[in-house]
Order: sequence, then C-alpha cells, then structure tokens
Amino acid sequence: MTLLEMTTPRARLGTYVGLFLITLSTLMYEVLLTRIFSVTMMYHFAFVAISVALFGMTVGALIVYLLPDRFPTEKTNERLIVFSFLFSISIVLSFLTQLSVPFVARWSLAGVYSATLIYLVTAIPFIFSGVCVCLALTRFPRQISRLYAADLVGAAVGAVALVWLLDMMDAPSAVVAIAALPSVASFWFAQAAGQQRLFWLGFTGAIALFCLAFSNAVLFEQRQPFLRVTWVGSDLAVPSYEVSSPLYEQWNAFSRIRVNPSLSMVPMGWGMSPTLPKEIKVQQLDLVIDSTAFTVLTRYAGREEEIRHLKYDVTNLAHYGYKDADVLVVGVGGGRDILSALAFDQKSVTGVEINDNILHAVNDVYGDFTGHLDRDPRVTFVNDEARSYIARSDQKYDIIQLSLTDTWAATAAGAYALSENSLYTVEAWDCFLDHLTPNGLLSVSRFYNWEQPLQAQRLVALATETLHRRGVKDARAHIYMAGAGVTATILVSPSPLSAETIAALDHAVEEMQFGRIITPAYVGEDSFAGIVNAEDVNSYVAGLPVDISPPTDDQPYFFQMLRLRDLFRSDLPDEKGLTEPVLVLAGLTIAVFVLTFLCIIVPLMLTARKASLRGMPPFFLFFAGIGLGFLLIEVSQMQRLNIFLGHPTYGLSVVLFSLLLFSGIGSFVTERIAAPGPRLLNLLPLVILLALLLAFGFVTPLLIDRFESSTTPVRILAAVAVLAPMGLAMGMPFPIGMRVVSAWPDAPTPFFWGVNGATSVCASVFAVAIALSWGISVSFWVGCACYLAATAGLGAAAWRARPPRRRERQESAAEETDLLPTAHTASSDPQMPPE
Repeated sequence: MTLLEMTTPRARLGTYVGLFLITLSTLMYEVLLTRIFSVTMMYHFAFVAISVALFGMTVGALIVYLLPDRFPTEKTNERLIVFSFLFSISIVLSFLTQLSVPFVARWSLAGVYSATLIYLVTAIPFIFSGVCVCLALTRFPRQISRLYAADLVGAAVGAVALVWLLDMMDAPSAVVAIAALPSVASFWFAQAAGQQRLFWLGFTGAIALFCLAFSNAVLFEQRQPFLRVTWVGSDLAVPSYEVSSPLYEQWNAFSRIRVNPSLSMVPMGWGMSPTLPKEIKVQQLDLVIDSTAFTVLTRYAGREEEIRHLKYDVTNLAHYGYKDADVLVVGVGGGRDILSALAFDQKSVTGVEINDNILHAVNDVYGDFTGHLDRDPRVTFVNDEARSYIARSDQKYDIIQLSLTDTWAATAAGAYALSENSLYTVEAWDCFLDHLTPNGLLSVSRFYNWEQPLQAQRLVALATETLHRRGVKDARAHIYMAGAGVTATILVSPSPLSAETIAALDHAVEEMQFGRIITPAYVGEDSFAGIVNAEDVNSYVAGLPVDISPPTDDQPYFFQMLRLRDLFRSDLPDEKGLTEPVLVLAGLTIAVFVLTFLCIIVPLMLTARKASLRGMPPFFLFFAGIGLGFLLIEVSQMQRLNIFLGHPTYGLSVVLFSLLLFSGIGSFVTERIAAPGPRLLNLLPLVILLALLLAFGFVTPLLIDRFESSTTPVRILAAVAVLAPMGLAMGMPFPIGMRVVSAWPDAPTPFFWGVNGATSVCASVFAVAIALSWGISVSFWVGCACYLAATAGLGAAAWRARPPRRRERQESAAEETDLLPTAHTASSDPQMPPE
C-alpha cells in the first residue's frame, strides 16, 4: 500500500450510494436532453447532448484540480454534499433558462449566440456533477475500483431508467424528477459524513422536487402544465413559439407527438395530382412528431368518398400497377397509407409502426375519428421495427410502401440529415425485394426538387446498386419513377416490369398528369440516365459535387449528401438543407474544440506544477488514448447498432447500458488484479482489450447479419452479448491508470481526469465526423488505434519506472549485508514512484 493510500479517508456506504445516484441522474439527464433537443433544436443537434455532458463534467474535474485549497481531502464528504445539492438545483434552473432561449439554426450572429448560450447553460449542471464524480474517484484511492464500478453501474442503470420514466410522464416533468435524484444523493453523502443538518437539507430538497415533478405530470395530462416546451425547432431555421394547447400530447423515449386541429379541409397530400377535384373536402387533424415531422389523421366512417382523394397522390402510384394486393406499409403515421390501400380495395394491408404512442393515438385516443382501422378485418397493425419484422416474416407481399418514411416520421429528412436510417440502405432494400412476390413492387417516395432532384437521384442510385448486387444487369427494366409537386415515387420490382404493369402505370400517370421520370423505355433527364444505366454506380457518382452514392449499413446517411471535402466547391447545387447539416457539424466541432481548449487545456497548462508533471508524458498519452478510444468505440457501436436495433433510442440505451454496466464490472475486477505502481503486469488487461476489439471488429458484422431477422428482444440480447466482453475490458484501463499514477508523490490525478475528459469531449464529435466521411467501421478502428496508443503509453511508463540494473545490483548487495535502502532513498527520484 502506498503512503498516499494510507493517509487518505475510506469511502463509506453512503459514498457509494451517492456516487451511484449522481451518475444515474447524470446519464438520465444527458439522454433526456437528446429527446428535448430533438424538439427544441431539431434532431441533428441531439448528439450535442453527449458533448455538453462531457464538457461540463470535465470542467468540474478541472475546478477540483485548479482549486485544491477549496477541496481539501479532509473536507471531501462535505464538498460532495454541497455540490450534489447544487447539481440538483442547477438542473431545474438550467432547464428553465434553456426553455426560454429560442434556438436559431442558421449562420448569423443570433444563431451563434443562441447556440453558445444554450451550450454553456446546459453544461452548468454537468459541472457540478463532474465535481462530485472527480472528488469521489480521486479522494478515495483505496476504493477507486469499487467507486468507478459504482460510477459506471449508476450510469448504465440511468440509460434504461429514462425509457421507463418517459413512459410515465412528459419530458419537462421528467427533468424535475431527475433533478430530485442528486438531492437524494446529497443526504446519502451527508449520512456518510455524519452531517445531520445537511442530511435533512437533501431530504427536503428531494421531496420538494419529486412533488413538483408529479404535480406538473398531473397537470400535463389535463393540458395545463406550468412547465412545458415553449420554443420548437423549425425547418425554416426560425424557432416557433408554441402558444396554443394541443388537443393531445404525449412523450416517450421515441418522440413527442402532438395532435392539433387542422386549419384547412383541403386534402393533405405529398404529391397531389393537378386533376384533384376542388370540391373535395376532408376532415383532418394534424399529427406533429417532435418539432417538424408532420402527417394527418383523416376522418373515416367507412365511406369511399371520404378517402377517394388519396387516389390522386403520387405516393400511391403502386396501387395502380398491382390490384388485389397484400400490402405492407412501413411507418403508419396517422394511418394515411393504410387508408390508401383501402381506397384501392386491396386484399389486405399490414401497417408496421415502431412508436406505440402513434398507434395509441390513431386507434385508441382518436379511434372514433379515424374509424377504428384496427377493427377492420383487412387491416393488421404491428408495433415493431419494420426492417427486422420484414426480415423475419415468412409472408411475401405484393406491395411494400414507404411514403416519406424515415426513422422518426415522414417529412423530417431535412432535420434528421445526420441521423442513421435503417430503411434507406442497399442491405435494407435487398431484404425488402426478397419479401416481395415475383412481380411485386417496392414503392418509396421522397421529396423531389425539379431543379436539383438530389433525393430522387439517390433513390435511383440505391435501387440500381441493389439490383446490381442481386445479379440484375438491366436495372432500368425493373424501375418505374414518377413525380408530382415536390414528391417523387420510385417503384422497384425483383422481376422486370411486365407489359401489363407498365401499361397500367403509364395510364395512371397520364390520367393524373404526373411527371414521368424513369420507365423501362424512357428516362427524362441525363442525370437519371447516367445513374440507371451505369455499370458501376459508385464509380459514376464519385466525381459529382454531391454525394448521391447508394448508402450502406456502414454509411447509412441517406439524407447527408455533402462530403466534407466538397464543402467549399463552387459548383455545389443551391438546395436548401444541403450544406446546413455539415456547416452545423463543422461549427459545433470548432466550438467544442475552442471551448475545450480555453476551459480545459489552457488552465491545465498554466497551473500545472512542473515538478508534479515531471516524467508524466506517458500518462498523458495513456489517459488521452483511453478517453478518445472509449468514446469512439461507444459512439461507433451506437451508430452501428442503431441500424441493427432499428431506432436511435434503442441504440443509445442498449449501448450505454451494456458498455457502462460491464465497464463497471471490469473496474471492480481491477481491484484484485491491478498492481500498484507502473508494473508491466498492468498491461495485460489492455492487451486483452485490444485482442477483444480486434476480434469483435470482425465478428460484430457477422452477428448482425445472423440476428437481423430476430425479434427486438433477441436483437437486444445479441447486442448485449457483443458489447459485454468489450465493456468488461474497457472498464479496466481508467482505474488501473489512476492507481498507477497515484503511486507518485503529489500526483496530479485530477489533471489526468481532465485530460481524459477533454479528449472524450472531442471524441464525441470526432466519431460523427469520421463516420460521415469514411464510415462507422473506420470510426471503430480509429478507436482501437487510440487504445493501442494508450497501451504504448502505459508500457512506456512501466519501462521508465524499472530500476536500473546498477541499482538492482546495489540493492542485492545491500540485502546480503543487511544494509537495505531507506524509504526515502526509494522515492528520492521524482520520476520514480514509491515501492
């Protein structure tokens, strides 16, 4: 045992429980912010929550390092009480401030100001959390492995607890409920410190916040909450103020849905024919998902005239080409595509919807309005992720329809440009074609700009590449595409389109005055002709100023069409939303780097004592390597499993829970296997980690293929099985490093916590940028390289700490003459730890 360990206090039960609750609430709030940002800032800003949390916690650790006089070791328990209570209160105050600041998603002074203000305000609670976590993990070195395990297990439980909490209450109420948890932690810390007065302070604060959360949740059900989201994001980059109370509102881990009265009885459609009779009027309700995703609930009492307007929408073109069909609709939304199948008198229709709140709204809350479609014998509703449901289905369908469907909701592509989507990849479309009858039709509709039809071009590239991989040489014989208004629909068949099908589609296009884009005998534009006739689609599109290459599961960014290297090309199309997501990512990356540099790196360098940092460069490499490596592996696995599990919420919860839980177990194990001081034995867990990462880097894609068609619970278990060994090993390096570096006299352990946190903040943005540019797998392998560098750093530290051979001979001689060196002699070299 080192001298430092002998002179420091021991953590008590209350310390473990308090730390568990701090990291539990931290992770719950971090994940909840991704949901709230999806509404207030649009989805492609949601990943900022991870960066905000890491930034705030790192600044908190830095405060402990920079102000050692304010955090004396003997006052550790008292400081934990105070800062956990401040964490609790700051969550509520920070959230209130965030709600009052509209986020402007455009490049302007107002936009930069609002983004920076929201980032900093949101980071404040995490600063207090970071202080608590840093104190707990650096002031009790004798229990570092157990405390780090409590830290990670608390975070793991938080990743899944939020899903349960959002099933019980709305997001603003959930924020207050989460804020109560650090108050609970404060009275556990008070119990450990024997501070009776502060114990009751934490207890009272927790009760008050729980009551506040419950009251707001009850009022939310009555549509009169005193705490609610007031500003929402907008595709126009102008925030909208939500004044009116909705008819219905519900939150869950997937989304927030609101039902509002419609302002018009004009039939809603994505691509309506100009021949639509003007006298047709329809009663509708608007269904809004998060901030900008929009669809409608249509009044239906079983009469044909109530839904005949659907025959005029280009998204329903497939129904003209295939009669008496078994139809599968991906993404039920408000039930519009279900009604379309009924309008064309198809044999049966199955609607697959991942969000149970939407199904509840359509069939239960507004069942009388929508005609209780779930009671129609021709209609089947399935609450599941569509791709895996189709993959494991034995049924063959005549039509599989995706009408502006993405991971969250129709029409939201512009907002979700940086999100992964499991429906628009070559692998997904190959699965869909496998589950069509020989002459069946895959119908996919996306927005269509007639001057710059980028989404339509990418649909054609995706269809052509999928057919090529299936051995089809003449892809055009399998494709039919038409457009109307701002929407285009592509039909893809596993077999060449028959003359009868083509004739029926041609007749419908002519009668409805749709715009013909591609048929087996016609291509309207050279840009489409080049794609559909190309022998190698990827080679053909590689030289274009935009990226319309076919997305794959490794690069599933269908809506992201601007390569980072092409950002400043002069020949970029002038299309709304093309450059914005990349500019936003670039701006956030710069902002994160600048804030990290100014708030973390500069103070570290200016205040670090040269004597305490002497001989420490190998540890810089080690802690920076594991900080980068952990986040790159975590985010890349999250992105990869989003595709496998079918939704970002599943990917986030399952990956965080598995990696953090098993990392906590791994940390606990290090208490028995880690040797104090820089011993070569400590390299063994890192070598095992590298071997596991190497193995699972190749095995994970195979397991995903093997279990793709399994049910959601089975896919979750498969994901956990993949993540568990990696997490177990990834939890070992940090406590090992802290035990090793703390063996030095006056070791700056908070400094290395700061280094680890700073690199983690940057890695959260690196991971997205790398995946966008080169793919998810590259992001994973870069994380592996970071762990390799960390291993080299710890190995260098162990090698430098080995006693010189001459000293070994002197010590051997001293032992023979009973003249052993004193403890002072053993630690007189400031680069050597005490033995």
